[in-house]
Amino acid sequence: MKSEFTAIIEKAPEGGYWAICPEIPGANGQGESIEEAKDGLRGAIELILEDRREDIFRGLPDDVIRDKVMVA
Repeated sequence: MKSEFTAIIEKAPEGGYWAICPEIPGANGQGESIEEAKDGLRGAIELILEDRREDIFRGLPDDVIRDKVMVA
């Protein structure tokens, strides 16, 4: 699944950069370069979304129908 999110990137007072994603509360990354901060943010977003998916599916009845819907 490919999605696009906003990365807000700022210089960190101690050096390097930090990044947050306003669409995914708690997702943040940091690094010595902008790309490193974005890579860290990307990893955090992936982990948070995977955890949310697992949490949603946990405890569903065995006979539930799971299908996909595509959104442009």
